[in-house]
Amino acid sequence: MLEVSGLRAGYDGVEVLRGLDLRVEAGEIVAVLGANGVGKTTLNKALSGVLRPLGGEIRFDGARIDRAGAAAIVAAGLIHVPEGRRIFPDLSVRDNLLLGSYRRGRARRDVNLAHIYEIFPRLHERARQRAGTLSGGEQQMLAIGRGMMAEPRLLILDEPSLGLSPLLVEEMFALIRRLNAEGLAILLVEQNVVQTLEIAGRAYILENGSCALSGPAAVLRNDPELKRTYLGL
Repeated sequence: MLEVSGLRAGYDGVEVLRGLDLRVEAGEIVAVLGANGVGKTTLNKALSGVLRPLGGEIRFDGARIDRAGAAAIVAAGLIHVPEGRRIFPDLSVRDNLLLGSYRRGRARRDVNLAHIYEIFPRLHERARQRAGTLSGGEQQMLAIGRGMMAEPRLLILDEPSLGLSPLLVEEMFALIRRLNAEGLAILLVEQNVVQTLEIAGRAYILENGSCALSGPAAVLRNDPELKRTYLGL
């Protein structure tokens, strides 16, 4: 579904990603892990058309998108839920969700909205509430729900557990499992190594803008180099 080959990207002539290769197959959860500053956010921006790559190729369903604009990428079904939620705080919960279908999914907006409310009952309860008054966990639900309103074929989740309590982190990972069980392919970009590797099928570990380790998540979970470098064990 997604194939990244030799991706180079950065800012003001400084490369952050240095020849990154990555792929996501239909229906799987693929994790991208690494510490702050290794290029995870740069990767997401390049995939979603916010940042123009310096080199390499990005293909989605076989078509090149590395020179496409963000609107065209959204229309193709590659949806990015950014780090930090990026909701519209002065709009209602419902209006935030409806904005998710602005470019894609408008024809089935009411059906999709009902589905989001079924997944997130708390959003239904707070549909008319200003989004900025929600808790951190509820805002993360809203950000994911807004992404789901665009009927994603591949959903990029950027640090969905960031800033959440341990209980809400558990709920968030359970939600990701549920979305994937419904057939949705997910690229999960996280710093939470342990729980991410428990739900992912495959994983890529980034270091200094390139892939340091990759393979089945179950194998990487028991890799001594991963434990030493990323878990301090």
